[in-house]
Amino acid sequence: MKTIIVASGNPVKCQAALRGFQAMFPDERFKLVNETVDLGIPTQPMTDEETLSGATRRAEEMKRRYPEGDFWIGIEGGAADWPIGMGTFAWVVILSGECMGRGRSGEFFLPKIVADLVRQGVELGEADDRIFSRNNSKQANGAIGLLTGDVIDRAGLYVPAVVFALIPFKNPELY
Repeated sequence: MKTIIVASGNPVKCQAALRGFQAMFPDERFKLVNETVDLGIPTQPMTDEETLSGATRRAEEMKRRYPEGDFWIGIEGGAADWPIGMGTFAWVVILSGECMGRGRSGEFFLPKIVADLVRQGVELGEADDRIFSRNNSKQANGAIGLLTGDVIDRAGLYVPAVVFALIPFKNPELY
């Protein structure tokens, strides 16, 4: 059994990590360990680079804290302003041995009322809760679930990014 160490206390991120591993390695069994880490990373990264950096730092910190693990994962949700509006997405970084895999989720654009709150410094999950009269939506369906009527929820958005980050581990001879 392989041990996956996730740098998050958020059940959505843990679920996405496990589902991604199970999809890529269906014959393996996995044990998941998770821990919330505070590394001084902004609660709401506002660029692609800042989001990727946060995911990388989280994975590296888990590798330092839990050297006995097999895989260490950082998942970081972020936002970015574009000329067409504010988009939101996530980066996933997976470490194992000397290998690093990276994957990015799809990106969707926020309604102006939500984006305006995020631009004012409100974390996206909090902005969603205010606008949609919810409580802790980031640990449930997230903005994507709220906006799609749960056609895609937050875990469903993150699973492909986990799968993308696992490509080097599925094909080590190519990486």
